[in-house]
Amino acid sequence: MTPSTRAHSTTHSIRCRMQAEPAALERLCQVTRIRGFRIEQMQVHSDDGYLAIDMALSGSRAIDMLQAQIAKLHSVESVSTQSYTASATSTTEGIRRSA
Repeated sequence: MTPSTRAHSTTHSIRCRMQAEPAALERLCQVTRIRGFRIEQMQVHSDDGYLAIDMALSGSRAIDMLQAQIAKLHSVESVSTQSYTASATSTTEGIRRSA
């Protein structure tokens, strides 16, 4: 990996809790793709009518924009992100909706 390539390779982690309704995962994946991120890994657990989702993403765009777009989905209860670069880690507080 060259230094210029390393500068653009950021890995993001998203944790999302959303209502388990038809097409919820499809909408989440669609927003992620449209915002320019690639899903590298995804784990989904169903729990009492909700989906607990952990995703590892790669992409060069700002993760805050993706977090805001995911939070706008009507079935999303909370979303939080964490980013990893070669030299630093940053965490963004989750967005939580009141019921």
